[in-house]
Amino acid sequence: MEFHHISVLLNECIEGLSIKENGIYVDGTLGGAGHSAEIVKRLTTGRLIGIDQDTNAINAAEKRLEEYKDKVTLVHDNFSNIKAVFSQLGIEKADGFLLDIGVSSHQLDEAERGFSYMHDAPLDMRMNRDNSFSAYNVVNEYSEDELSEIIYKYGEERWSKRIAQFIVAERSKKPIETTFELVDVIKKAVPKGARKDGPHPAKRTFQAIRIEVNGELEILERTIDDMTELLNPGGRLCIITFHSLEDRIVKNAFRKQENPCTCPPEFPVCVCGKKKRANVITRKPILPSDEELEFNHRSRSAKLRILERV
Repeated sequence: MEFHHISVLLNECIEGLSIKENGIYVDGTLGGAGHSAEIVKRLTTGRLIGIDQDTNAINAAEKRLEEYKDKVTLVHDNFSNIKAVFSQLGIEKADGFLLDIGVSSHQLDEAERGFSYMHDAPLDMRMNRDNSFSAYNVVNEYSEDELSEIIYKYGEERWSKRIAQFIVAERSKKPIETTFELVDVIKKAVPKGARKDGPHPAKRTFQAIRIEVNGELEILERTIDDMTELLNPGGRLCIITFHSLEDRIVKNAFRKQENPCTCPPEFPVCVCGKKKRANVITRKPILPSDEELEFNHRSRSAKLRILERV
């Protein structure tokens, strides 16, 4: 299946990165290489590092960026390992980082990956298929309390306790092995009245399990810290998120880079010695235009925040 992904907030990201033709730029979530293709077009002596934990994305990007291969280095890894990647490549600093957090259109459309509640497939949801831990393990091995907690915390699902109860009851008969089996359990757990309005009843639970399988939120704050440290002065970090949990982490992590002081407010002067490392460029997140929302419905919850190294 061809790796198809419509790049969200593409023009806004390119503008936000403030690209220098001789700079080093990192697309930490390569995906379909839509953002990368636009970045590399603007480079002369510069270099693009494309990172993705999905080998399908790496293979697709290799084809898409073929004509720019002398300026492109592709790395099969997780963006959270950015310091190790830079060390292996002999790079000290970059002029820009871009992260597009979450699942790609291709991963949702590739039914057998098990990301979507709209396709029947084995419970998988691994972005990196080299990992052995999958959605099957979460659904069939986590305790009722653990399931309830992650569904509430990562999915912001009000029916998390009932869904966890129904999952545990169902799997006591036989393991829950496919996405549609899980969807059926969720539909039984969510009261009929609550299913009338809002998104698909399985949407929040699937999101929560995917985040847990891939450790998405745990690594985000640490990565922001690492990437800020690896930026040259004036370099930019652009992050696109798709739900409130991610956006909150990015907003707070950016704020901490701008104002890292941990002294109590009543102290007349700072004594903790923590120095400002960056300026927040976006006080409010950049949202998709009406035009983009019209041709790419998956952009509707996207938010872009930008940080600049001092």
